[in-house]
Amino acid sequence: MASNQPAPEAPYVPSDTLVYGGFRADDEAPLGEWNPTADSLAPVRGRHRVAKQRGGGFARSSTVLGVGVIAAVSAGGMASANTGKPPVSISMPDLGSVSSLISNDSDSAADATSAFSSVGATTADTAKGTSDDAGEALRSRILAQAEVQQGQIDTKAAQAVAAAAQKEADAAAAKAEKEAQEKATAAKKKAEEAAAKLAEAARLAELAKQYTLPTSSYTITGTFGQAGSLWSSGYHTGLDFAAPTGTLIKAIHSGTITEAGWAGSYGYRTILTLDDGTELWFCHQSSISVSVGQKVGTGDVIGRVGATGNVTGAHLHLEVHPGGSADGIDPMAWLRGKGLTP
Repeated sequence: MASNQPAPEAPYVPSDTLVYGGFRADDEAPLGEWNPTADSLAPVRGRHRVAKQRGGGFARSSTVLGVGVIAAVSAGGMASANTGKPPVSISMPDLGSVSSLISNDSDSAADATSAFSSVGATTADTAKGTSDDAGEALRSRILAQAEVQQGQIDTKAAQAVAAAAQKEADAAAAKAEKEAQEKATAAKKKAEEAAAKLAEAARLAELAKQYTLPTSSYTITGTFGQAGSLWSSGYHTGLDFAAPTGTLIKAIHSGTITEAGWAGSYGYRTILTLDDGTELWFCHQSSISVSVGQKVGTGDVIGRVGATGNVTGAHLHLEVHPGGSADGIDPMAWLRGKGLTP
């Protein structure tokens, strides 16, 4: 540290003169030469005046430094007393480095003032900064939680959309599968029906070789079940083939002749019993060509068309009695079942 320059000797002035620490009366002796040093300079509290030193810039800067340090320390102590909290630790700058930073120019003084202002920060400012940091941290945490919750909501929404889409896709797939199964079932059924028809057609074609219509050059003039007074039962019990008298009557299928002769209102009648027990009645014949017990084959002549019995004209009246029953069935349907179309 540089030495202080000695202050010039002040001449004696007979009036009150400003000296360090107060005024001197006129009758008092001179106080002598004053050469303050760093050790002899004690901090003065309260308002005070000092004689302006005209020496080097260090004395003036030292005063400013001392006042600034005192103010900073006092401010820190007052803040600690007011807040009831322990005083803030203040790191005092090294005087050697501070003296190297302080110069006579205004820029250096402003830098020193700024440095001491930062050193003199109170615990209230520190508490405020801590409170601001805590508030910012709370705000950040709230925003983070909100972001997480929003992400969860978005995830749930996306999962709901995906689930709905999957449900629709599953429903569409199930519907398509059901339709495909229905189409396949319908196609299979149609194919089976077609196959059955073909099989039936083949069977009927084969049966047609075994069965034949009872006559030729005919006209259907009466069908099974017709109602009217012409029939004693009140309805027609057979199928009528109108044809000229004398037209040949043939055995529809192979079998045995179980009746041949007069049968009242049926006229001359021949009954052919097939191997399954079905009886075929050929009525109103003009003549009979077979006898009871005779075996006949398909297409063999068994008689001729006539108009005997209860008739209005020449025709063949055909009845079908399954198992020899008294009640007959529709001859038209039975013939078609054998591959024949009257």
